[in-house]
Amino acid sequence: MGATSSAGAVTKLEPGNVNAEQPRIPQASANRTRALNTTYERKYQRVLRLLRTDKTLIANIKATAKDFKIDPVHIIGAIVGEHTYNVDALDRAQTYVIKAMSYIQDDIDFEYDGESVDAFIQRPDFDRCNTIKSSLNAWICRENVWDQTFRGKSVQGTTFPNDRFSAVFFQPFFAGQTFGIGQMNPLTALMMTDRVARATGAEKLDHRNGKQVYETIMDPELTLPYIAATIAQSIEDYRRLAAFDISNNPGITATLYNTGRSAERARALQRKSGAPQENYYGWLINDREAELRALLD
Repeated sequence: MGATSSAGAVTKLEPGNVNAEQPRIPQASANRTRALNTTYERKYQRVLRLLRTDKTLIANIKATAKDFKIDPVHIIGAIVGEHTYNVDALDRAQTYVIKAMSYIQDDIDFEYDGESVDAFIQRPDFDRCNTIKSSLNAWICRENVWDQTFRGKSVQGTTFPNDRFSAVFFQPFFAGQTFGIGQMNPLTALMMTDRVARATGAEKLDHRNGKQVYETIMDPELTLPYIAATIAQSIEDYRRLAAFDISNNPGITATLYNTGRSAERARALQRKSGAPQENYYGWLINDREAELRALLD
């Protein structure tokens, strides 16, 4: 992977991997794949078949990428990475809608120990967040308050889990579960709702309406803008905060889609004066980029 300086002292990353060999794949991914009695390569080929045969899905990916001014291969990379390392692809996009309906027939409440997330963020600890207009910055603020004040601590007689805000309040079926073709986390979708609304005119998501959030992240057509918004935000964060243009490197955007917290990671990179590197997930996307681009022909 090469890098060139461009106007405004932004370094442009070229396509390709930094690492000659794939970085280590986490044990949790290996365990999930073993439990499904399959291999990473089989899962990769299965999601490739889905994308090759579903022309409507590919057309929607291209249109969504245009709305968010990103290369559609970034969306392909996020979908392929998720289905290679985290879940197994279903046979066609419509199957995701059918699966969604089995989960969201009833109302879904975002809560912990009987306290709704809406009531939780009205606590005085969150006062500085509740005046922030941007959905992204407001939820990042709340996530930070959670980490600093509640995570793994006992507050007013309640002991809170030492776990991510999203896992505690936003995964009502079971912890660690994400859904849909983009395996979108509900909290990520809430963060991105302003950006999606600006780009597409879609109705904004509301944390008080869990069913609306889950319908959105589980329906392929509705969730594609949220995948694209997440990627566009990571590209923007790295340009603004770390002075790197990662828009030509789908392995780096895939890595950030996998890890999350792109602004935090961009700031850390800037402090270290380092350069972006792909993880195991992004490495595969760069390694197979030509094959993935062919899906868009």
